[in-house]
Amino acid sequence: MVKKIAVLGSTGSIGRSTLEVIEAFPERFQVVALTAGENIELLAKQAEKFKPLQVACKNEYLAEKLKPLLPEGIKLLHGKEGIMACARHPEVEIVVSALVGSAGLLPTMAAVEAGKTLALANKESLVMAGKLLFKKAQESGARVIPVDSEHSAIFQALHAGRPEDVNQIILTASGGPFRDTPKEVLSQVTPEQALKHPNWQMGPKITIDSATLMNKGLEVIEAHFLFKIPPEKIKVVIHPQSIVHSLVEFVDGSVIAQLGVPDMRVPIAYALSYPERLPLPFPKLDLVKASPLTFEEPDLEKFPCLALAYEALRLGGTAPAVLNAANEIAVEAFLEGRLRFDLIPVVVQKTLEQAQIKEPFSIDEVINADIFARIIAHQIIDELEKS
Repeated sequence: MVKKIAVLGSTGSIGRSTLEVIEAFPERFQVVALTAGENIELLAKQAEKFKPLQVACKNEYLAEKLKPLLPEGIKLLHGKEGIMACARHPEVEIVVSALVGSAGLLPTMAAVEAGKTLALANKESLVMAGKLLFKKAQESGARVIPVDSEHSAIFQALHAGRPEDVNQIILTASGGPFRDTPKEVLSQVTPEQALKHPNWQMGPKITIDSATLMNKGLEVIEAHFLFKIPPEKIKVVIHPQSIVHSLVEFVDGSVIAQLGVPDMRVPIAYALSYPERLPLPFPKLDLVKASPLTFEEPDLEKFPCLALAYEALRLGGTAPAVLNAANEIAVEAFLEGRLRFDLIPVVVQKTLEQAQIKEPFSIDEVINADIFARIIAHQIIDELEKS
């Protein structure tokens, strides 16, 4: 039976990898909808190859430029409503949410509201509104399957035991490009240096998050909502080789790990084919060549973003949304050369201290918290630039 798929964020790294998996198994998957932001040239090429029923891009201006590039018969939409319409398309069974940052919240919620199976790579949706998203999923019957390699690993390892027998989950982190860099040198880090991840090929935002360990902090929050695990039972360890993707420890002391080469196509394929596994034509893990495998504690003094994420999770309510918004603004400022690398966590911490944290009862309240946090973060960055 062919599964019909919408890929939100098809031109990003996760989106492109998703389409590689789909292309390798044309008898199993059919693309119904594709969405992208500004890379309309690549979107047009993807539409030519996969012949979706509809596509959507960022705005009307880009849609006008995209229109003559599309094959005949493909419906063209634009803006948030267009992307959400792709997520809700009646023929779509699986929605791959591969959008970057908070922009993924509304389309991801649209997929959940429509009762789709959600292959989730947009961790910010859960960080910002995890409780609301899963409440809506329960109402609509939507199923959420993680795509992040760490959460896919936990999802798989949890099959080894009962939920009540889980002692803790252990998220692994590569440590990023500055794992061995002295703390006092981090103030001199350039965007070019921070964008050189040792193991993974990712977009710029997530690569910077990996360098600050904020990505792992966001994954801690994501894991809390995905697996209903309290924060004190979620541990992070540095694993530079990125072979052990994450682990689950059970009450009897057994630790179940999922291993593989650092290739996002593997967890993507598992999310698309679940509960089956596909015979992927990609490189397999050679344990001898991959050895040795090492593990170490994260340095929270050098990388305070991870500690800030735990604090936001402890505060609850809109705190994770504030954390995410402040981080997005700080990362953007760093990439533009307006903020030092070591000041990214400073912006996030100060924003958390100044923002009003409360329990959100609607997505609108989450979005409002996001907006106000961005205003505060911009003000903090302006003050830092002047000092």
